[in-house]
Amino acid sequence: MARMGFQAATDEEGLGFAACDDLDYDHRQGLQMDIMKSDDMSGGDLGEGSGEGGMGGGEDGMLAGDSHYQRDGTGPPISGSKASCLGDEGKSPKITAWEAGWNVTNAIQGMFVLGLPYAILHGGYLGLFLIIFAAVVCCYTGKILIACLYEDDEDGQLVRVRDSYVDIANACCQPRFPSLGGHIVNVAQIIELVMTCILYVVVSGNLMYNSFPNLPISQKAWAIVATAALLPCAFLKNLKSVSKFSLLCTIAHFVINILVIAYCLSRARDWAWDKVKFYIDVKKFPISIGIIVFSYTSQIFLPSLEGNMQKPSEFHCMMNWTHIAACVLKGLFALVAYLTWADATKEVITDNLPSTIRAVVNIFLVAKALLSYPLPFFAAVEVLEKSFFCERERTWFPDCYGGDGRLKSWGLSLRCGLVVFTLLMAIYVPHFALLMGLTGSLTGAGLCFLLPSLFHLKLLWRKLLWHHVFFDVAIFVIGGICAISGFIHSMEGLVEAYTYGIED
Repeated sequence: MARMGFQAATDEEGLGFAACDDLDYDHRQGLQMDIMKSDDMSGGDLGEGSGEGGMGGGEDGMLAGDSHYQRDGTGPPISGSKASCLGDEGKSPKITAWEAGWNVTNAIQGMFVLGLPYAILHGGYLGLFLIIFAAVVCCYTGKILIACLYEDDEDGQLVRVRDSYVDIANACCQPRFPSLGGHIVNVAQIIELVMTCILYVVVSGNLMYNSFPNLPISQKAWAIVATAALLPCAFLKNLKSVSKFSLLCTIAHFVINILVIAYCLSRARDWAWDKVKFYIDVKKFPISIGIIVFSYTSQIFLPSLEGNMQKPSEFHCMMNWTHIAACVLKGLFALVAYLTWADATKEVITDNLPSTIRAVVNIFLVAKALLSYPLPFFAAVEVLEKSFFCERERTWFPDCYGGDGRLKSWGLSLRCGLVVFTLLMAIYVPHFALLMGLTGSLTGAGLCFLLPSLFHLKLLWRKLLWHHVFFDVAIFVIGGICAISGFIHSMEGLVEAYTYGIED
């Protein structure tokens, strides 16, 4: 499965981060071998954080993606995080544009599209326009983010001199604050990953509660049951076993979407076209913006993905057709679902289905959510361990791994604590749409709109044409306004829901 490029990225969320699982880690292993051979022959020196390869012609570049996963099944059991600290390396063939497109599709066509009809509820036709607009902008910012990885050499040829989002951020903050940008990106990444884990627990509790409303079990109790099943994630050393379910989960999700659309089409005669308005709910529409943006987040893993492509020159074409497909499918799904239930549309659209169909569909969705949880959890653990518990990186705390590569007991306790933290957040803030809107406004807008446009202006200012500058500035301004507005209104919604005990 990994050889075909079908990594364990089962949804958007990001979790395109799992693209690093089978692709980035193995690719970097092979590259390290090539670099060692090159050093033996010529004694050449690779510049700090460079990755001099990976140019437009397709040469390899050393990838240091934002998340790395241990894939080696031999030797002592070393976690992906420990492998990142030790600098372990291996080899794997690169992927085609179609396989790269599959990875991006997994990242932006996940189960969080279930919240898009709710965005149409509060935005009407403007919500549909934003689904299209967000696809165009995210496609553009993905391209300019990759452009920031390259610089012209002495011969005027583009050379890949950076490897990850963090590298780009650090380059923009040099020379005064050479690591500030990387810290900002890492914080945003951790927030998004942990919030994604929380959303999986929230949606699991919500789906099970609405599937069996007659049982004397509350949504919070179902969330606890789901978390109990997720505790083994704390013992993860790699994602090899999880990746086996990747394709199955993705197919199951598309089947569920088809079932929902089929049911909606069966009620086409009752569609409420008159309910789709051009006006917006000023208070709740900013939340819808965050929901839409969050469903398109994939920028974090794009540098690693582009570096693993056989033909990096096909990256732009791949981004075009994946985002066009996502835009069409999301728009149709959101519109058809809203037309079916109109003002009765709920935060998770499957809750609107008849009880018999809802139970079956929701059980599949819960299984998918539980199988997807390890991906953002493991990526968050890796970033946290590399940032705070890795001796090689001169972090603040001691290494959480022993000399044999085994996780120390207190390190395992911290992992369990992170799982419990996601449970507590899901229990005390059990509002799927509001949390999704908050995350999209806080980190999604930053990682997808603000930072790429800002970095593009900073690093490539001298090469940009006037319309590029205009687009970047416009995206930064509009993205900033949407992010601030969405964050404020999402927080107000959460405070109101918590104060008055409003349930989903």
